[in-house]
Amino acid sequence: MKRTGDLLPDREGLRRAVEWLSGQPVRDARAIEEACRRFDLSPLDEDFLLRHFRDRSADKPVAG
Repeated sequence: MKRTGDLLPDREGLRRAVEWLSGQPVRDARAIEEACRRFDLSPLDEDFLLRHFRDRSADKPVAG
């Protein structure tokens, strides 16, 4: 759904945030907060990113 006055197509900010975060060396809560500011994301988008990247980091094998 596109709101009047939006500069980007629906979900484009979230797509760009995921792309930006994927290029970051650390994808923690602080980086996600930065992405939300940079791409003007909603609290629901932030929650999605926190869950998405937390789940991804849990999939990484532990070195040792």
